[in-house]
Amino acid sequence: MSKWFTAIAITGALIFTSCKKEASVSNTGDTPAEVAATVAITSEDAQAEEQFDDVFNITASVTAEDAGDELGMGANVSGLEELGIRPTPGRQRCYTITVVPSQPGLFPKTVTIDFGNGCLGRDGKLRKGKIVSIYTNRMLVPGAKVSTTFVGYYVDSFHIEGTHITENTSTSNMQGLKVSVIDGKITNTNTGKWHKWNSVKNILQIEGNGTPNFPLDDVYKITGAATGSNSQGNSWSATIVEPLIKKFTCRWIGKGTVRLVRNGHEALLDYGNGNCDNLAIIYINGVGHTITL
Repeated sequence: MSKWFTAIAITGALIFTSCKKEASVSNTGDTPAEVAATVAITSEDAQAEEQFDDVFNITASVTAEDAGDELGMGANVSGLEELGIRPTPGRQRCYTITVVPSQPGLFPKTVTIDFGNGCLGRDGKLRKGKIVSIYTNRMLVPGAKVSTTFVGYYVDSFHIEGTHITENTSTSNMQGLKVSVIDGKITNTNTGKWHKWNSVKNILQIEGNGTPNFPLDDVYKITGAATGSNSQGNSWSATIVEPLIKKFTCRWIGKGTVRLVRNGHEALLDYGNGNCDNLAIIYINGVGHTITL
């Protein structure tokens, strides 16, 4: 199962944010301001996805070495190990972990990861403060949930607030994951600008379930919705209308549509017909603009 969640971590930041790199938006001259505004809010959602995907990666990588119990999704999940903040020869641990209750197999279990006044990861990010996660069971167990909140938690200059919940929705023949962000807020402490965000995404592996050790035939279906607002007075929603289809063998989402509504202005993001390419079309007032993902 761990190889599946490794792929999920890759897809997480793509759900509502694939047009964040807008350099190739083709301007047909009709609504350039609306195109720019739509791209701007998807860029903010990209930041939110990235920060909360980081939370998933950390909580899903908690092992017996950390907590006396294998709580996460397995060694293949990007997290504490890949961030380079585990103790290694010549490198001291720059965080502490507290587990209550500490006895293996007893749940619910509260795990507090304290990065103190600053813990620099191999990814170049400086984390400080605490993330507090309540595990109802080991994350590999269907039905398990982990709910994470934050205490004075910062990643570089961003202050992270809210609640992040991961639920294993797998069945006997299909692996699944539900990830929710409730009242998320990201504040840039350098500028004072903030971004509020609520999101629910459901991810199902619809092909390749019968070959757990062979990821190349895996295909994922993604559904969900998000809402956001920011300190500039903008508000928006994003709803997946047609499920997004992501193949393990392709870097990009190949199919599906997302409906975007910003301050009453509606747009439709279309990922195409299933081909593996980095192009999508965003329709504003019925006019299509090609974007590069």
